[in-house]
Amino acid sequence: MLALLPSILSLLLMYFVQVYHDPNRSDDKRHLNSFSIISVITAAYLMLVIIGENIFTMGLSGRIFSFTLLLILLISPLTIVTRTQPSESSKILFDERKSLIEEETLSKDQEIQVPSPKGESLNLLQSMKTLDFWLLFIAMSCGMGSGLATVNNMSQIGSSLGYSTMATSTLVSLWSIWNFLGRFGSGYISDYMLHTRGWARPLFIALTLGTMSIGHLVISSALPGSLHIGSVLVGVCYGSQWALMPSITSELFGLVHFGTIFNSIAIASPVGSYIFSVRVVGYIYDREASESGMCIGRSCFMLSFLIMASVTLGGSFISFALFLRTRRFYKEVVCAQIQASTAL
Repeated sequence: MLALLPSILSLLLMYFVQVYHDPNRSDDKRHLNSFSIISVITAAYLMLVIIGENIFTMGLSGRIFSFTLLLILLISPLTIVTRTQPSESSKILFDERKSLIEEETLSKDQEIQVPSPKGESLNLLQSMKTLDFWLLFIAMSCGMGSGLATVNNMSQIGSSLGYSTMATSTLVSLWSIWNFLGRFGSGYISDYMLHTRGWARPLFIALTLGTMSIGHLVISSALPGSLHIGSVLVGVCYGSQWALMPSITSELFGLVHFGTIFNSIAIASPVGSYIFSVRVVGYIYDREASESGMCIGRSCFMLSFLIMASVTLGGSFISFALFLRTRRFYKEVVCAQIQASTAL
C-alpha cells in the first residue's frame, strides 16, 4: 500500500496544479531558498534520528516526539505557500503590467541570436544522431549503474566485512540522505557557477564521476570505516547525476521533446545497474563464495569495486569530453538566454 501512495497522491492532487504568474518575481528566489532551507533541515534531522536510534535506546515517548517533530517539518512548507498568495491589489497590478511585460519579452527574444544549431529543440531521433547524446548516455551508465550496484549490495558488503545487521541497515537508510544532498548540492552549485562564471554543467558530471571513483576505491580497500566513507562519497555523487542529467538534457536538446529524451537517457540507469550488479558484482561474489553460498572477507567485493572505480573514472573522462564539446555552446547560448531572462 505504501508503494502506491506516491502515485495516488499525484493523481489526487494533479487537478490543483495550475500555472501561476507571480507579479513580483523578485520574491521567487527568496521563497525557493526558504523551501531549500527546510529541506536541508529535514534531511539533517532525519540523519540525526537514524544515527541516534543506533546509539541510544528510544522509548515510546521519544519515538512519538521525534515523529511529531518530523510531521511539523514536513508541514512547514505550507506556511511559505500561504505567505506567497497574491493579494487582490497585486493581482490588479499584475494585470495592468502583463501586456507591457509581454511586449518587453517579445522584443528581448527578438534580440537574442542563437549562434549554434544546438540551441534548437530536437526530437528523440535527432538527438540520438548526435555524439552529445551518446556521451551523456554512457557517462550516466557508468555513474548511475555503479551507484545502484553499490546500494543494492550494501547489505552483502557489510556482512562480508563483518558489519552488524543494524550497521548495514543504517547505511542503507542514510543512503537516501546522501542521495538527497547530492541532488540538492550539485543542482545549487552548478546553477551558481553557470550563472556567475558560465561553467558548463557537464564539467560537474566529470567531477562527480571522478569523486565516485574514489568512493569505489575506498570501499574496495576494506579498511575500518571504509564502507561508511565510501558510501557517503558514492551516495552523494549518485544523487548528483540525477540532478545534473535532466538540466543538461534540456539545455542541449531543448524542452519541446524533453520528456522523451530525458527518459531515453534515464534508461542508462537500469542498463548500467544490470551490467554492474549481475555481470560484475554478482558474478565475482558467486565465484568467491563457498559451497554454502556465503562469502566472507575482502575478496568478495574488492575486484568488483576496482572495476567500477575504473569504469567511473572512464565515465569522468567521457563527461569531460562532453564538457569540451559544449562549453562554447553554454557560453554563447545558454548564458545569453539566462542573462536575457534575468533582465526581464
